[in-house]
Amino acid sequence: MPNKYPKKPNKTAAASEKTRKPRVPKAPPKSLFRTGYVALIGRPNAGKSTLLNKILGQKIAITSDKPQTTRLSILGIHTTPRGQIVFIDNPGLHKPLHKLNKRMMNFVYAALETADIVCLLIDATQKFGHGDEYALEMLKNVRKPVFLLVNKTDIVKKENILLLIDRYRALREFKEFIPLSAFKGTNVDVLERLLFDNLPQAEKLYGDEDVSDQSERFLFAEIIREKILARVEAELPWATAVYIDRIDRNRGQGPGPEEDGFDDEEGTEEGVAWDENEGPEEEGPAEETAGNRDTGREISVPGVSVGPNMRRREEKRPMTREERRARPVVYIRASIFVERPNHRKIIIGHQGKNIKEIGIEARREIEEILEAKVFLELRVKVRLRWRDSADVLDLIEGQKQT
Repeated sequence: MPNKYPKKPNKTAAASEKTRKPRVPKAPPKSLFRTGYVALIGRPNAGKSTLLNKILGQKIAITSDKPQTTRLSILGIHTTPRGQIVFIDNPGLHKPLHKLNKRMMNFVYAALETADIVCLLIDATQKFGHGDEYALEMLKNVRKPVFLLVNKTDIVKKENILLLIDRYRALREFKEFIPLSAFKGTNVDVLERLLFDNLPQAEKLYGDEDVSDQSERFLFAEIIREKILARVEAELPWATAVYIDRIDRNRGQGPGPEEDGFDDEEGTEEGVAWDENEGPEEEGPAEETAGNRDTGREISVPGVSVGPNMRRREEKRPMTREERRARPVVYIRASIFVERPNHRKIIIGHQGKNIKEIGIEARREIEEILEAKVFLELRVKVRLRWRDSADVLDLIEGQKQT
């Protein structure tokens, strides 16, 4: 039987339906991840590359006690759960005399424009001089945060460090003053924390495993140049450059140590070659172009990417003798350019002894990176005034990206 008295609508429920506001989803919490560029600048030998290597936990920039070791800006990528710091390691500040030096300083100017934070490194063991005045003059119009990093404090008295900081404090406003030791790692963690505190909130720019923007070709050239710097004196370090002509790798396993011309443990003279009779105008790099130069075959190696970025290297256990014998063989041919015939004689040394040692030391380090057996061929060539030659400088700089 139908209900004669239908149920009345609930006015309270109807009213609440009309007044209920649509649900607005809550905004996701703001990311606290921080990312930015940090420029490392300072006079030659202030310890910029040493600091970068210490922070990253692996070697990506060569170091030397010779001035002007770093010639190009190198990116060092440091990624942590808190954020990503992209360090820009720059050539030492100096007044340019050659086209090479002018290009080096242009890298510094570009880094100052790019960076979110600038770190001025000073050597606590050196007295304040014209070079420091030049550095402060460069920072005169910089409006971004500038940290003063007082390096090598492990070998300087504390009162001298405080006096040095007071002098800089009177000459310019700095965001932070941080005494540290790049070599020992003292206060490097403090620097990292303060950098993250001052970087903008942003997403990462590079992958977690990327540690640098340089190519394997550039890295190997720099390693060879580092060994040269360690063994030569006077004006020669500024007048040398290294270009990797070719990188080639055997398919499959290489021959045993009795067949390949060099010993696994010590290395021998056959692992290195030199061209002592080449004339000063022969085989200069000006004739080579990107279209016709011999670049070799690209190889994939642990720690160095095939692409433009170097990858993070993990520490591994030492190889057994059987594993060392089974490694593939990589052939690398490199040209060392000098400006004078007598420079070539210095590099080669008496009966080739100097270049042999340079080759052995460079080969050992490259073998660790490649995890392969390396046959390294070095050729010393004279190219007059190459530091003022645009085509030579383009060729040398170009291997950083190829």
